[in-house]
Amino acid sequence: MILTLVLVINQSYKIITDLNGLSILKNIEKAARTCYKSEHLITEDGESAKKLVKRLCILGHTAMLEFGGNIHVLIICNRGLSHELVRHRICSFAQESTRYCNYSKDKHGNQITVIEPIILDDVMKFRHRDWLTAMENAERSYFKLIEAGVSPQIARGVLPIDIKTEINISANPTEWRHIFKLRTSKAAHPQIRVLMLNLLTDFRMKIPYIFEGII
Repeated sequence: MILTLVLVINQSYKIITDLNGLSILKNIEKAARTCYKSEHLITEDGESAKKLVKRLCILGHTAMLEFGGNIHVLIICNRGLSHELVRHRICSFAQESTRYCNYSKDKHGNQITVIEPIILDDVMKFRHRDWLTAMENAERSYFKLIEAGVSPQIARGVLPIDIKTEINISANPTEWRHIFKLRTSKAAHPQIRVLMLNLLTDFRMKIPYIFEGII
């Protein structure tokens, strides 16, 4: 008998890059001042970098922000959100594979893990059990196929969009600004909007000026 042990978790993220906001600003300043040959205005305390980067952002000269270096973030979300994220262009991605992962194995807890949906209204709150039943049915079908000898890369076809995935994203500050503009918009999917609003708050706390004025 196949038991359903679906694990439900919340979406989350982890900033992998050890962010030093002042160092990022200084790197941007070094590149930007080459354009104007104003390197003599650079100050060691980083105040010149803060002023310059702030002005660059106000004027919309965000190409210079690319010299801040790539910022690496690990995001844990559902497959639907990851499909949206990989549409961004100037990024590197490394994602958990449903093709090569066999969720019936011990290292996956002999279960599938799914992402808790964002509850927007009372309808979903009261129908949450229906959603969970669908997740359990998907797991049951997946395990039946695996048990019958079907390979994980074929059996994955019955896995739900809400299955958990881990995706590494590496992008420069200019591209992160673009991602935040799209994914924190009120028109964005509610699930990704909540995730990105929290990540944007974290970025703003660690890196001055670059991520201001997005929303």
